[in-house]
Amino acid sequence: MNKWLKSLALLATLAFTPVMAEVEFEKKDVLISAEEAIKLIGKPGVMFVSGDSEDVYKLGHIKGSVSMYAHHLHHSDIMGNMHCDPFFRCVDDAEHYIGSKGIDNNTMVIAYDDYKGPNATGVYAFFKSYGHNNVKILNGGRNAIMQLDPSQAKYVELKDLYKKHRKIAKKATKKLKKAKQGKITLTAEEVAELKNIVKDNKKKSKTYKKEYKAFEDNLLVVKGEEEVEAKTYHIDTAHLDTTRIAPKDEVAHASFDIVKNGKDSNYVIIDTRGMAEIIGERKMDNVARGGHVPGATFIEWKHVSDGENKLSFRDPAKLKALFERYGVTKDKKIYAYCHVGTGRSSEIITALEMLGYPNAKIYTGSWDQWGNDMNLPIKR
Repeated sequence: MNKWLKSLALLATLAFTPVMAEVEFEKKDVLISAEEAIKLIGKPGVMFVSGDSEDVYKLGHIKGSVSMYAHHLHHSDIMGNMHCDPFFRCVDDAEHYIGSKGIDNNTMVIAYDDYKGPNATGVYAFFKSYGHNNVKILNGGRNAIMQLDPSQAKYVELKDLYKKHRKIAKKATKKLKKAKQGKITLTAEEVAELKNIVKDNKKKSKTYKKEYKAFEDNLLVVKGEEEVEAKTYHIDTAHLDTTRIAPKDEVAHASFDIVKNGKDSNYVIIDTRGMAEIIGERKMDNVARGGHVPGATFIEWKHVSDGENKLSFRDPAKLKALFERYGVTKDKKIYAYCHVGTGRSSEIITALEMLGYPNAKIYTGSWDQWGNDMNLPIKR
């Protein structure tokens, strides 16, 4: 009887569970799939740009790509002052920096990171703000390319075999050493057998090492330093784009309005950071104060990135439901911030852009600027 009642209850639950309508991104030209991107590696006029740190880049980057660490794209002084607010860098500085990366005005830029999305979206937002529209985000990043690379699987297989036989040889060597030190007793036959194991597995590990090292030249994700020839890049100030970036004063006005009008405000400010930063427990770099912008809504960037499937963004239906649940609707003017604007907040704003939100902006100064401005209020 109990089982019957439980089954009936389950059927009733299923019957009244709403089916999530199919949702697509309204803006479909932001992302590029790994299947498309892999065909463009090494092609003239295309530059893959890693938004991850310089150290991560050296440990593994798409062949021929350059490093533009998203965190360092935002330039401010030690007090958090943005000298060309709301732009991440002043025009002359940005021109020189972009050109130094082998990029000119005709280059197609493909921004990527490991797979999570924030650092790739930081690069994307940086280029878009200077009017460079031929830029896309590699969905799934470096990891997605590795998964498609036929040489990568063979490389991993051979390297694993090298490690396996090296480990066996080391284990047998350790046992022989213990016997020599008198810590264990072995028969002559056991010693001979262990010596053969060491010899055989050292030979195999050496062979597999040679083979996997040879495969490194064929990999699409490689280790090492950046190799690039500088080009000339020009930013046309008539085409600077502020539709997705916001200065401090604009965000301050929104904050005051939210505090005054609550849910009736026409504004939403999204804090995309982790809770330790939001409550002021953790401070980064040279920021004087910890806490958050008054009136902010807390949506950590991790809810937008698809960690389970190792993609830069979750399914659009899930993203739409997430934002609506927090009152982030298309009729609002929306601002998102993190620590420096190029990363966690650009992840959120890029998701909103793809969903067709018309008024969603990155607060480029972010907490680096707000936390250092003693004239601005904070909450903890």
